[in-house]
Amino acid sequence: MMRLPLPWLITLSGGLLALLLVGSLATGPLALSLGESLRALLAGQESGIEAHKILIVQEIRLPRTLLCIAVGGMLGLCGAVMQGLFRNPLADPGIIGVSGGAALGAALAIVLLAPLGQQLQSLLGIGLLPLFAFLGGALTTTLVYLLGSREGGSSVTVMLLAGVAITAFSFAVIGLLTYLADDQMLRDLSLWQLGTLAAGKPADVALSLAALALLLLLFMRDAGPLNALLLGESEARHLGVNVQALKRRLILLTAVGVGVAVAVAGMIGFVGLVVPHLVRLLTGPNHVRLLPLSALVGAALLLGADMLARTLLAPAELPVGIITALLGAPFFIWLLIKSRRTL
Repeated sequence: MMRLPLPWLITLSGGLLALLLVGSLATGPLALSLGESLRALLAGQESGIEAHKILIVQEIRLPRTLLCIAVGGMLGLCGAVMQGLFRNPLADPGIIGVSGGAALGAALAIVLLAPLGQQLQSLLGIGLLPLFAFLGGALTTTLVYLLGSREGGSSVTVMLLAGVAITAFSFAVIGLLTYLADDQMLRDLSLWQLGTLAAGKPADVALSLAALALLLLLFMRDAGPLNALLLGESEARHLGVNVQALKRRLILLTAVGVGVAVAVAGMIGFVGLVVPHLVRLLTGPNHVRLLPLSALVGAALLLGADMLARTLLAPAELPVGIITALLGAPFFIWLLIKSRRTL
């Protein structure tokens, strides 16, 4: 397969993302043309555009669109890093248990601490759900890393198994909390577990965009060591890579990225699995190309999925996690079939 130069690929991916961004601003219960959405986005107080259109585009659709870009970019980027670290195209960002821990933290906030969450929101402007989701993911990652640590280094295999076990335990506790929840709590918990981008606040958008920029910068610094790691840990050590420090750094940074994504948008699956593998098919395994393109394609994929979620059952809205699962599950099955001889 012919592979285009990296600047061309970034330009094409960025152009697609820009088109989807404009389309997202025009998509919703109130249909707007692309021209109207752009004018409303750039409009001032005396632009002649109806005030309600300016409000819808600037205060509702733009924050949601930017949140889509940030969360999709983080999931795609973290998925590429995890697949490189585990040297397995079937790995995804939740493989170290951070998604399960974040889900458990959010469930505790919804079912057991709802009154406290309202007080915290009014006092500090911070919702208890995203705070507990992030803390749950961070604590899970710390526990997984401690379980996988041993004298002289750490074991990725033990971390993987610990992540699976902790994820299973987390969802068992979530099942118990679901049994104890009332109707409103149960609805909130269900919607959050399916993933939603509708409630993104300016603080969530700013945090997510900042996290995406920081992660991309830090991960790109490790693109060369990740390429060396693809040859095997022994070979990477011979090439001068501190493998243990690299694994520790990548796992902790991935936990930050996935924790932030889950905290602001809920459980959104398959983006971190599908996107890096798709990009790898187009560009090869070089992480200098793979990482930025995974961020761009992840943002575009989640933005497209969110547009489908808003339009398929309009004026009702589907959780975006359902759309990503419907798109990602067949791809995952195809990937399993393709890889069955080597698994």
